[in-house]
Amino acid sequence: MTTFSILGDDDPFLHVAMQKGDKIYCESDAMVMMEAALELKGRMTGGLGSALLRKFTNGENFFQQHIEAVRGNGDCLLAPTLPGAIEILDIGSGSGQAQYVLADGAFVAATSGVEMKVKMQSIGNALFASSGGFVVMTSSGQGQLVVSGFGSIFTLDISEGKETLIDNGHVVAWDANLRYSLGMNTSNTGFLGGVVNAATSGEGIILRFSGHGKVLVCSRNRANFLRWAASKTN
Repeated sequence: MTTFSILGDDDPFLHVAMQKGDKIYCESDAMVMMEAALELKGRMTGGLGSALLRKFTNGENFFQQHIEAVRGNGDCLLAPTLPGAIEILDIGSGSGQAQYVLADGAFVAATSGVEMKVKMQSIGNALFASSGGFVVMTSSGQGQLVVSGFGSIFTLDISEGKETLIDNGHVVAWDANLRYSLGMNTSNTGFLGGVVNAATSGEGIILRFSGHGKVLVCSRNRANFLRWAASKTN
């Protein structure tokens, strides 16, 4: 049985202990080190259609890394693309388990029993939010899923009847049972008022969550970091 554990506090590694026959998959370039008993291959997870959607709508990698313990037990180290925390989520339908929707770039790795599918979003969410572009990744099956966030990660418990507003650039993943919608700002000033308020207050786009479930948020805004990094390369 594959065991995930987190090594380190700042910019941690994901340590993966695998037994012979175990399989995991992870984002392209996530593998840092692996023992010789393991074998690494690049594959299209979810088939050609899903791979093309991830590549051309979200800019994610066409292939993902699949690691299998083919020659015995072995360990490997994985790391996310962006600096920040790692969180291990239990996926399934039992107590304390759930299915999740992931924001852009949040996926790190999953055990073989977890399937990640692409899901088309509404045009509004795709154009105006960073919650996943035209498609988001949704989990199914049972096992463990690992996500990363830029900076620290904190888990919010959303309760029924208590709507929660979150800056979309800080959202990492959320319970698939939650209801969510896009908003221009935290006030009820209408669309035009929202545009003006977003431009003057710096609030930007928010996601309104309601229902019962968990939302994982990160302390740093991923979109702002990527814009800053792009400016340094020009």
